[in-house]
This record gives sequence, structure tokens and C-alpha cells, in this order.
Amino acid sequence: MANLCDRVERHLQLLLDQGRGQPLAIQRRELAARFACAPSQISYVLETRFTLECGYAVETRRGRHGYIRIYRLIFDSPSDLLRSTYQAVGEALNPATAHHLVARLHDRGMLNRREAELMKAATAEGAADIKDSVRARLLRSMLLCLLREGARGGSSGHSAGLP
Repeated sequence: MANLCDRVERHLQLLLDQGRGQPLAIQRRELAARFACAPSQISYVLETRFTLECGYAVETRRGRHGYIRIYRLIFDSPSDLLRSTYQAVGEALNPATAHHLVARLHDRGMLNRREAELMKAATAEGAADIKDSVRARLLRSMLLCLLREGARGGSSGHSAGLP
């Protein structure tokens, strides 16, 4: 199923890119027919790959005239993206969500490759067998450092302010 999920995700990403910032509107059953799969498999891709943590909002309506609308969340400034990520962490954070949050920051140019890899390693499953609450505090602390660095005009180019 991972291969199918990857193909559906790539297709939706391509459609979003072609839309140049506009929401993508598509019918679930048409998408399922295109990939010869059940509509529930499309729902699975939406629930796991197009989440708020990944920088998307999804609106769906089921039924005969149902639809899917995918919105790519756009932030006015790098500090808005960092603040939004900081707030998305919450009190507990599982390894997969931590990975998605860090990957989103890297994809948007907020972290260089080295910073992203360090943050992923620190919050990965099995990283010192930390609890989800500790993982959340650790990631929030790292994000706060980035926000403070940006407020001081730090060297890595982040122009963020404190939350």
C-alpha cells in the first residue's frame, strides 16, 4: 500500500503545484478510479500525508456529490511558520509527527539539511527512549532557539520573532 500512497501523494502534490497556490478541488471517487483503488485508500492518504502538521488543510464531503479540497497553508513570514509549528507541537508528540514538522520546516527553507537531520535524530523513535511529552518539550525548545536566533538576526538567515 505504501507504493500506492506514494503515487497518490505525488499526483496530488503535482496538481497543487500546477494550481499555483489555489486550493485543489477533486472528487474522491474519480481519484480512486484513476488509481484503481478504494475511496478509503484515498482517505488514508489524505489523513496521513496532507495534515496540518505537514502544512495542509483538507476539507471533504462524502457521498455522491462529494469532493475533496486541499489547501496548502501559506505563511506571510518565516516567523509565522516557526510560530505555527511551535504551537502545533502541543504537550505530547509522537516520532512520526515530529518528523513531519521538521521536514516541513526544511522543505520551506527554515532549516538547513544539517539542522533538520539533527532535529529528526533527537526526536526519532528510540532516541534515548524518550516519552512523547519529553519529545514535545525537546522540539519546542529547539524551535524556540530558532525563533530567538531570528529575533537577534542570527547567522542562519532565519528572520523570526519570539512567540
